[in-house]
Amino acid sequence: MNRITLPLGTIGANCYVLTDDATRQACVIDPAEMCEALRQALDGYDLKYILLTHGHFDHIFGVNGLRRLYPNVKVAIHKEDEICLTDPAYNLAGDAELPEDIRSMTADIVLSGGERLPFADTEFEVIHTPGHSRGSVCYLDRKNRAVYTGDTLFCLTVGRTDFIGGDFDELMGSLHKLLPLADDTDVFPGHNRATTIGFEKKRNRYMRKLS
Repeated sequence: MNRITLPLGTIGANCYVLTDDATRQACVIDPAEMCEALRQALDGYDLKYILLTHGHFDHIFGVNGLRRLYPNVKVAIHKEDEICLTDPAYNLAGDAELPEDIRSMTADIVLSGGERLPFADTEFEVIHTPGHSRGSVCYLDRKNRAVYTGDTLFCLTVGRTDFIGGDFDELMGSLHKLLPLADDTDVFPGHNRATTIGFEKKRNRYMRKLS
């Protein structure tokens, strides 16, 4: 499994490009924008999934651009954040001038939590982790000891809960779902640098409250 991290967009959201050389499959998690770097990272691969950790504008701008290049790709988002694909009030874009029309996105896979999405020789387990938004999810690749946490868990902190659909108590409950993961599980968040579950258990003040 190959992984490229691309901080994209005006807020620098982490877009993860996962590719498998054996199957030539690819997966993109949170395409913050469509750009040449993303296009090049996918060159020669068949894009199977666009997995959205939640529906805020800084994580979804590249969806339609990727769809134009890969019309058979499957876009996945939790049912509670599906409205974000068509409503700027929910994806927080508001009336801002945007690089793409974000009122016409659609999902092919509407998640509830608990799904397992096969990819190459592994699978992504969908963990519903509300708190930052109602439909926030984490994608766990248990085989490769990696979890993609969006804006639920960051290095040394957690996501904001003061946006529409945010709830601090729900966020703490969501963090509790991540506690059983192995300490050496790599955490790839929606912003800033990667970390591990073990490091966050020791150093993240929110996780320490639950340990």
